[in-house]
Amino acid sequence: MTDPDQQQRLKQLEAKIEVAKKALAPKPRVDEHYSQASLAWRMVIELCAGLGIGFGIGYSLDRFFGTIPIFMVLFVMLGLAAGVKTMLRSAQEIQEKKMAEEVDENKGA
Repeated sequence: MTDPDQQQRLKQLEAKIEVAKKALAPKPRVDEHYSQASLAWRMVIELCAGLGIGFGIGYSLDRFFGTIPIFMVLFVMLGLAAGVKTMLRSAQEIQEKKMAEEVDENKGA
């Protein structure tokens, strides 16, 4: 390996290997913490929105009909169910997206 041509080829090969390693290196996930927090807030807001809308509709119906807060209780429960259903749908969407990213990462490796 004392031949200068072989040494030059060896250096070129090492440079190509370094470039390939850098291209396949995983990208740092700096913003992952913030994205997880924003997803958590999204779910909390969806739940609170369901409860708030249910409360508003129920309270309005009770005021309109002059009844005891039966509509308010009923619509708060329906709002809670709608909020939980929306939260579960969002969680499933996030999970499917994460699984698709993992499959893409595994295919690339």
